[in-house]
Amino acid sequence: MRRSINKKNSRLLSLACALLLAACGGSGGSDPEPAATRSPPPAGPPPVTLAQAYKFLNQATFGATEAEALRLMALGNSSTAYARWIDEQLALPATTQLAYVQAGLPNPIPPGFVVDILNSQRQDIWFQNSVRGPDQLRQRLAWALSQIMVVSQGPLSGYPFGLADYYDMLARDAFGDYRRLIEDVTLHPMMGRYLSMLGNQKPNPALNIRPDENYARELMQLFAIGLVELNPDGSLRRDGLGNPIPTYDQPTIEGFAHIYTGWSWACAAGSPANCTFASTRATIANQILPMQAFAEQHDTGSKRMLTYAGAIRTSVPAGQTPAQDLRDALDNIAGHPNVSPFISKQLIQKLVTSNPSPEYVQRISQVFNNDGTGRRGNLGAVVRAILLDVEARRDPIVSTGAVDGKTKEPLLRLTQLWRAYGGSAQSGRFVTVNAQGTFGQGPLTAPSVFNFFSPFFAPTGEIADRGLVAPELQIATEYQNTLVTNFFFTQVFNRNSRSGVTNPDIVVIDIEPEVAVAGDSAQLVTRIAARLLGAHISPELRGQAVLSVNRVAASNPTQRVAEALWLIVSSPEFAVQP
Repeated sequence: MRRSINKKNSRLLSLACALLLAACGGSGGSDPEPAATRSPPPAGPPPVTLAQAYKFLNQATFGATEAEALRLMALGNSSTAYARWIDEQLALPATTQLAYVQAGLPNPIPPGFVVDILNSQRQDIWFQNSVRGPDQLRQRLAWALSQIMVVSQGPLSGYPFGLADYYDMLARDAFGDYRRLIEDVTLHPMMGRYLSMLGNQKPNPALNIRPDENYARELMQLFAIGLVELNPDGSLRRDGLGNPIPTYDQPTIEGFAHIYTGWSWACAAGSPANCTFASTRATIANQILPMQAFAEQHDTGSKRMLTYAGAIRTSVPAGQTPAQDLRDALDNIAGHPNVSPFISKQLIQKLVTSNPSPEYVQRISQVFNNDGTGRRGNLGAVVRAILLDVEARRDPIVSTGAVDGKTKEPLLRLTQLWRAYGGSAQSGRFVTVNAQGTFGQGPLTAPSVFNFFSPFFAPTGEIADRGLVAPELQIATEYQNTLVTNFFFTQVFNRNSRSGVTNPDIVVIDIEPEVAVAGDSAQLVTRIAARLLGAHISPELRGQAVLSVNRVAASNPTQRVAEALWLIVSSPEFAVQP
């Protein structure tokens, strides 16, 4: 199946409305100009079109639906509707996973019970929240953050409660303060277990023990500042010889590694006196509690941190507690000027476009640095600015040659289909899809700390030759594309409201509105295009879909619907987010 970067999107048409002043007579008091000859008042902002609503909702949710698009259009015109929708979402609390996963634990626990099986509960509630949750923007941002600050089920399969709690933490912090987010990430035992900060010991030359450098390196490289210094617009800073300037060196990594010593699983309630660094163990209870500091394994010497203009400190003094060292370290990292362009650009890539202009990145970096109230790192303000930016809101119909949009993540194609067609199982669960195996993605199942794909990936050919990137295409192998296309075939042809599914856990889509108009091939294709593409379908795809429908007898409306729906849902137009 062919994938492409959408190059046909454009800027929102600006309205040229000048207010003409009416000419008046001289001082002799002549009559005012007749009303019929006066210039009309300037036009207001245009309404939001269906295609524009779909574009916005595909950026801000797990998939646009016709009902939500119409509701957005009713919120106001193009200058007010988007902001009102975002403000509604910012006010919603997080829909969480932990309680649902905990409810899957048998009581009493039978002999031989393997707790790993509860990861299916975790995937189930992730789909429930993503497909049905009211806090769509928060959930979409949590999904983005989970691919930046990665922990993965692979080595953590025995901690389903900890994984659910980690994702809940990302959802709760999604609109909060970046500095608070990286502290919560740092102290979460799933991150501690995944990147080796949990159990990190102070140096002991006699036993050849040196602090583990894993988390020290990845927090900087992947979660905060990247490998090289950046300008506010995301471009590389260079030295006098034209070389990129590294953000840190090996001694800096070692300094942070020593800072992150002495943390382990939290002690059980009521047992601090006999709980030590060496005796702590993972339990059902403490896999969802922040890690605890143990002074006996913390290096109390002076330690090096990042050096940059404006840094309050570049080292931590000797003799501090683990908590004091951690506070200084995270303040030092969060204050680095790279954080704003590094994180802002990745969030733009996750939500809006793979190739934002330097000006777009700089505008969002400015909001990251100051949300208008003097506050730095306000993620709610950052995501609001990302979605309202002029580059995000360019009209998806009118072409100016701008390189907009992105390839949809495979899993987001599935969630959009299910959201658009009311995908649900009789049991209310989402347990029969192998997300990672079929789509190459699943909640907290990345193959490594580097996520499912790199934000810098550019496939060879036209995209790389133009200096562009297409991160999602890194997992768009022929094998993976075949699995995805086959899944959609099964969903559309065999798991629809007319196919007689009896398994209560099978997710079924509702095609009744399409069946009602299946006798008219053109109307049928228009109906599907409205639900999946915001009515914006190319003449080529429309023509092929109509031909496919006309090959099936009008007496078989279900087959007619399935033919058209599958062709559109497996098309490049559905695989691209304008």
